[in-house]
Amino acid sequence: MSLKITFLGTGTSQGIPAINCSHPVCFSDDKRDKRLRVSILVEWENYTYVVDCGPDFRYQMLRANVRKIEGVLITHEHADHTFGIDDLRPFCFKMGKVPMYAQKNVIEVLKKRFDYIFKEENKYPGAPSIHSIEIDNEPFKLQNFEVTPIQVKHGKLNILGFKFGKVAYLTDVKTLEFSEKEKLRNLDVLILSCIRHKWHHSHLNLEEALNLIEELNPKKTYLTHISHLLGFHADVEKTLPSNVFLAYDELVIEI
Repeated sequence: MSLKITFLGTGTSQGIPAINCSHPVCFSDDKRDKRLRVSILVEWENYTYVVDCGPDFRYQMLRANVRKIEGVLITHEHADHTFGIDDLRPFCFKMGKVPMYAQKNVIEVLKKRFDYIFKEENKYPGAPSIHSIEIDNEPFKLQNFEVTPIQVKHGKLNILGFKFGKVAYLTDVKTLEFSEKEKLRNLDVLILSCIRHKWHHSHLNLEEALNLIEELNPKKTYLTHISHLLGFHADVEKTLPSNVFLAYDELVIEI
């Protein structure tokens, strides 16, 4: 079964260019240095799912000409991964409730944060309708496809990555246990976050990301969740191993 992955966004919580930033990357003319908040579109056969739904979700859907989705997978509750939930409305108008897959604690946070969406009584007619589906660190089915969650640490926060066949998507990673690494052996493609060169308390920097890639040994790796502090796309990519690439917005890969 072939997969199509579209990088809807490859930036950090600030995006690139960042507001009120004088860093040279934020003034780059290279399209690959313009990064919306991190998210991917996963497609196979006639099915379409989004991983994360950040504040750039509306524009990402328009830019990629997405006409339908079967559901949304949420890695964790941070704003850059969830603040586009209200813009699920157009999909709800066509399909009713949109399935949203997330950990129990994430669903609880979102129910408080977006109480008008999840309330059962006297709900505003134009609000999105979401069907919350609780997942944990056990495989689950999306249509005819089995997805394997990968539990990683984002600082002290337990969050989920997702493995689709031989493709794994891990964002906001700092550390992961040996048992989770074992799920990531023999990958065709690893999509992995890498925020900058300097050490970060809750994200992999470039050195840490490359060390993890060497340990897991996937055939190809695409780095995402990239800050302007990592540098210009063209410059950084020249320094990477031959099977490691910087992802960029609107990049499409097929596996």
